[in-house]
Amino acid sequence: MRLIFMGTPAFSVPVLDALQTAGHEIVAVYTQPPRPSGRGKKLQISPVHQAAETANLVVRTPSKLRDNAEELEIFSDVRADAAIVVAYGIILPPAFLTAPRLGCINVHASLLPRWRGAAPIQAAIMAGDPQTGISIMQMDAGLDTGPVLSTARIPIASDETGATLHDKLSDLGAQLLIDTLRAPLRATPQSEQGATYAARLTRETGRIDWSLPAGTLERHIRALTPWPASFTTYQDIVLKIGGAEIIKGASSARPGTVLDDALTIKCGRDALRLTHIQRPGKAMLARDAFLRGWSVPRGSCVE
Repeated sequence: MRLIFMGTPAFSVPVLDALQTAGHEIVAVYTQPPRPSGRGKKLQISPVHQAAETANLVVRTPSKLRDNAEELEIFSDVRADAAIVVAYGIILPPAFLTAPRLGCINVHASLLPRWRGAAPIQAAIMAGDPQTGISIMQMDAGLDTGPVLSTARIPIASDETGATLHDKLSDLGAQLLIDTLRAPLRATPQSEQGATYAARLTRETGRIDWSLPAGTLERHIRALTPWPASFTTYQDIVLKIGGAEIIKGASSARPGTVLDDALTIKCGRDALRLTHIQRPGKAMLARDAFLRGWSVPRGSCVE
């Protein structure tokens, strides 16, 4: 097929690679513009942009598509059979959705209609879902509401993190898309029953609320590893939490209280023993190494 590819983060790259390996013609790659990054705030191109340049593909980086007649003309003039959209991050106006012959096809990292929205991978872990997967969807004007062309499922492991599930679903999405494009495209409308939404992640999403049960918080920590990362504060110092284990048992201490010398912290139900912690400007450390350089005495409180 003659395809436009639209994506931005690392999640999208295996799909772009798979399309080229399968022999599809990529006539243009759309990705978000370079962003300031790092301490020097130098402009950095996206992972998709890097992959497209390496493959000598045409790259376009408009900052917006809405009310962008010039970009719509360029998009339409390449006469693509379809546009493949994978975590592009810019909303496609209706005129773009209908410009390719077969419309725009989205690779979405959930089993639609569950977890429509921006952060389905993390939402599935935080909710304790036993499984998730990939949906190949024909895009419409709604937020991940279009009819589904195909799905594939995988279990969510008990130690799954946002990082590990991200990589599994990225590879699964690439294979499922290739298989889907080989067959006649037949779409099944989504049901509104069971629809849920995964809100966009922000740094504040990572803040630990110690009044919640330990099981909920343990999933929260895994889901937000590595980004935006769960965190708490101790004496106004932000501590990132890279891992924790659930400690069963009752305690009369208020949530957020450090219960022992092993960084066991009271939750709304049960407790969490932190296994990996990071101070500002330092590396993430295992608990024992962290405590050799910094003390968090029992009876103190985190927030």
